[in-house]
Amino acid sequence: MKVAITGASGNVGTALLRRLAGTGTEVVGICRRLPDGPGPEGVYEGVQWESLDIAGPGAVPRLTEVLRGVDAVVHAAWLIQPARDPQELTRVNVGGSRNVVSAALAAGVPHLVHLSSIGAYSTHPVGDGRVEESWPTGGIRPSQYSREKVAVEEHLDAVLADHPELTVTRVRPALVFQRDAGSEISRYFLGALVPTRLLRRVPLPVVPLPTGVRFQVVHADDLADALARILERAPGGAFNIADEPVLGNRDLALALNAGRYVELDRRVVRAAAALTYRAHVHPVEPGWVDLGFGVPVMRTDRAREELGWRPAHAARDVLVELLDGIRDHAGTPSGAMRRRTGLVTSRTGT
Repeated sequence: MKVAITGASGNVGTALLRRLAGTGTEVVGICRRLPDGPGPEGVYEGVQWESLDIAGPGAVPRLTEVLRGVDAVVHAAWLIQPARDPQELTRVNVGGSRNVVSAALAAGVPHLVHLSSIGAYSTHPVGDGRVEESWPTGGIRPSQYSREKVAVEEHLDAVLADHPELTVTRVRPALVFQRDAGSEISRYFLGALVPTRLLRRVPLPVVPLPTGVRFQVVHADDLADALARILERAPGGAFNIADEPVLGNRDLALALNAGRYVELDRRVVRAAAALTYRAHVHPVEPGWVDLGFGVPVMRTDRAREELGWRPAHAARDVLVELLDGIRDHAGTPSGAMRRRTGLVTSRTGT
């Protein structure tokens, strides 16, 4: 099998390269900035690398040539930052995704795997209920990330109506973490003033957290395993991917090495996030807070039953692994996952 991966040097792409190593799969890695070295355990070796901006001028004809002869495309390229340049995010995330689809069609690729997100789902009206893949993908409107995930899914709906010969599989993961993503996640979501070297090293007597937080995570390797199974089977449709159990404030406080936590009104948290974002204290656009409060909890039955997928990691361990990676400035020699060495800047992406 020959597979092309957009965003191949990012968090998900790196894990998928690790999963496919030694399977005999020929891999074409597509990203803007090529890795500077082989990476941990030579993860970036043996890949046919193509430096390409999927939203740049002439991207479609060049992508078409790169994709000729591949059996499947995994579209994992997506910009999280710069949040202060929303036009750039839309150019890459929506425009680039459309270019990848157009090139896949022009090249005659039979299977497109699109990395969507839990963020594409509409809010569940009953907070504790879990949603299946049929739940509406209306998104959380204040979040640009969510709106753009929805826009790409809507585009895929239109493409499928006109091109039934193309198999499209949509993967909707929870928050995707691994140790080597520590520096990347730090750049995306923490400000330069956050003393990350102290994370989990210094016990906290108390930590303030928003009321009633519930969230899901998935280890990048568990997601990569699901993607590899999808590539083998080409099932089409959508798959929710998340580790267990669902996490809450108690889990977060324990992971942060806090003695206890106090819950704050969500409106206060949202207002504080907006104020500090405008003051350039951190790079997190306040729509991310709305997204965190609004996304539902996913069921993963379809992946388990149809793919035989079983996560190898417990969600609590995944969270601790990420926090340790942030503390230790973990990373790889790729542009997206480079180790944090100084002040955090906001212009990053895959």
